[in-house]
Amino acid sequence: MELTINGTLTEEKVSVRKIAVASVIGTTVEWYDLFVFATASALVFNKVFFPSFDATVGTLLAFGTFASAYLARIVGAALFGHFGDRLGRKSMLLFSLVMMGLATFAIGLLPNYDRIGVWAPILLLTLRVMQGLALGGEWGGAVLMAVEHAPQNRRGLYGSWVQIGVPAGTLIANLVFLLIASAMTNEDLLSWGWRIPFLASILLVAVGAYVRLNTAETPSFAKVKMQEATVKVPFLELLRKSWKTVILGGVATMSTGSSFNLIVAFGLSYGTQALKISRNEMLVIVLLSCAACILLLPLFGLLSDRVGRRPVVLGGILAEAMVAFPMFWLMDTATFGGALLGYLLMMTAFAANYGPIATFLAELFGTKVRYSGLSIAYMLSGVLGSALTPVITTWLISTTGKGSSVAWYMIGSALLSAVALLALTDTVKRDLAKTS
Repeated sequence: MELTINGTLTEEKVSVRKIAVASVIGTTVEWYDLFVFATASALVFNKVFFPSFDATVGTLLAFGTFASAYLARIVGAALFGHFGDRLGRKSMLLFSLVMMGLATFAIGLLPNYDRIGVWAPILLLTLRVMQGLALGGEWGGAVLMAVEHAPQNRRGLYGSWVQIGVPAGTLIANLVFLLIASAMTNEDLLSWGWRIPFLASILLVAVGAYVRLNTAETPSFAKVKMQEATVKVPFLELLRKSWKTVILGGVATMSTGSSFNLIVAFGLSYGTQALKISRNEMLVIVLLSCAACILLLPLFGLLSDRVGRRPVVLGGILAEAMVAFPMFWLMDTATFGGALLGYLLMMTAFAANYGPIATFLAELFGTKVRYSGLSIAYMLSGVLGSALTPVITTWLISTTGKGSSVAWYMIGSALLSAVALLALTDTVKRDLAKTS
């Protein structure tokens, strides 16, 4: 990790940065595919695939389909984690990327409810489950490619690069929808325009696949493979030795899903339907807050290398609880500036929480079960936080009519995550070369 005499970076450092960039590109593609569905769920799917229901019920059904992928993600985490711990990180990453891309492209070709009736939402649900299976394996592998290649004093930084895929994928998804919505009538958007973001994902998949084909396997797994120390069934080994760590890690990460989906899924629906803020204005607000998050994530990842993972993550969790009410007070002004400020407050808290959490989870497990442990813990957090948030928050608003009910939900989620985090030890000095 030293500089050469003429000031150029050594081959090792260049390689780590190349792998980090590859991880960003790959996860951006995956999260674009996931969140283009979330945006469509908030804006069009309740009318295209569930038109026979009233607006609230249709939105709940659309978000329910959105949530179904999170259950599939746990299955994908166990499945891809098994082969990732047995065969290696790289091959699983490539397979999951292609699987995600094909499912997203197929959604763009689906006939709507008016043409094939109940088969439309059934096929939509099936493809959504395929997306979930793919993401369940992709995220953990991408984290390990970055973290297991990184030097110990920069693991938080390089792990946070992988996390950039979430706001970057969301930003691209919303930008595409914004451009399409601005260029056509609402009738055309509902008729065929919504398909464009799904069909366009195939181009991103091609770029991501090319980049990942040109990355090397991680040193940690190569060592395990060389020693012939791989575990026959990593999932069972994980349950036998580390089941408490998996559960605590999932609950500790839960509030990241609650806060982010509060912004990108529920917030869009609440802003456009309840507050009557224009659809384009809400999409711009999401874009600007995601751009800010992209800049903040590496800063918090780097901070975790200096002061520890747990203090930074805990600070982010507590900040999420503190800004829950201010976010809704600001959104309820029904102005662009107020809603944007509310979004930026929550997104900053989210970035502090989310930036170091990938590295923190990876450091909790030994190499032989790390892919499985990291992936299952994170996907468990998705079920607890991300999957239920749009459904619960939509129900709360329709029942109470008050944003304060959703703020209390966010506070409860944050407090549960904080308690679980405090039950885990800090991992910043852990040796990732250890196989168990």
